Amino acid sequence: MKAFIHNLQQQNKAWPMDFWLLGFVVILAVTGLTMVASSSVAISQTRFGNPDHYFIRQLMSMGLGAVAAYIFFQIPLAFWEKHRGKIFLLAIFLLVAVLLVGREINGSKRWLPLVFMNFQPSEFMKLAIVLFMAGYLDRHSSAVKEEFSAVIRLALPFGLMAILLLMEPDYGSTFVIAVIITGMLLIAGAPWRYFVLTVLPMVTILVALVVTSKYRMARVSSFLDPWQDPFGAGYQLTQALIASGSGEWFGAGLGASVQKLLYLPDAHTDFLFSIFAEEFGFVGVIFLVILYLSILYRLFRIGRKGIEANHFFGGMVAYGIGIWIILQAGINMGVNLGAFPTKGLTLPFMSYGGSSVLLLSIALAVVFRVDYETRYHPREPKEEVEDENETEQPKQNHRKSRRKVSPSRGIAGS
Repeated sequence: MKAFIHNLQQQNKAWPMDFWLLGFVVILAVTGLTMVASSSVAISQTRFGNPDHYFIRQLMSMGLGAVAAYIFFQIPLAFWEKHRGKIFLLAIFLLVAVLLVGREINGSKRWLPLVFMNFQPSEFMKLAIVLFMAGYLDRHSSAVKEEFSAVIRLALPFGLMAILLLMEPDYGSTFVIAVIITGMLLIAGAPWRYFVLTVLPMVTILVALVVTSKYRMARVSSFLDPWQDPFGAGYQLTQALIASGSGEWFGAGLGASVQKLLYLPDAHTDFLFSIFAEEFGFVGVIFLVILYLSILYRLFRIGRKGIEANHFFGGMVAYGIGIWIILQAGINMGVNLGAFPTKGLTLPFMSYGGSSVLLLSIALAVVFRVDYETRYHPREPKEEVEDENETEQPKQNHRKSRRKVSPSRGIAGS
């Protein structure tokens, strides 16, 4: 057994990329595609007269995501580091555009209608935030650890972003991005005390928005006690809980869900996890949680290796994307189980949604690029380069000083 593990470790060092991560993601994507096919049968038949409509579109989205991932993997990290500011400005522009010409669904303007899909700019903003923060922390890592002003400087761009997201409204994405920023700052070494002054105002604003809106208060009330109005405000959550509980230990079996037969709204999107729990049971849920945690471990491992190889920017990108995926997965599962209010966040690589699949595929392609450059193109430590420059400069200054002093001595001695 030890010899087998040793051989796996040696083989892992020789691989051009983290194939463990690739394998976990493929398993997750295939599982998600299967569940979209299973959960969308009834609604696809009702809306389009074709039980495979959503499955085919999801398959196309995953194919597009795979092609995009291959293309973006070829782009060196230096490109993302150099153009991170422009990417962030593009994301801001798209958030403004969606408010002006976006498509409104269920009272929210979150989608830009494209020829082949509805594009969600908030998903692109998550990737833009990770790239922007990684570049900022790479340049100001020392200042972030010591100066509160280095953290406050982020308030203007991220405040504008938050306002645009809340105008859609998209509270789920706003919360996810806020946690990504906070997590990356903490990993970079920022003290905890800074977040008392940054997080509390944001929480206060969100609470005020909920309290002042009857619609949002109704959603919170239905979350706290969905059974008080099981056929009204609490209908979706009660049906999700029924689906999850019906799975028991081993589930009803693939395709045997009852709640997907038009009882549970959005069964193929935000509440796909409940259908998965109904068909695969508690054992299946544990498997899915372990799968997400395994992906998180591999992403954080790439991040740590990247920083050790002096690819600080790439390492922080891997950490940020890891936080993004595990946080969004955790929130989605929590919503399905009644632990959190409905956020409108998809289950990564599982729920139906072209924008989510496309942007997550690109994000993982960037992480695989981090892993590739870490393995084959490690950088020299910045400190050593600075030390060499510092040692050379005193020598040069010393020579210059000697040239100036010796003539003066000659004049004095004469």
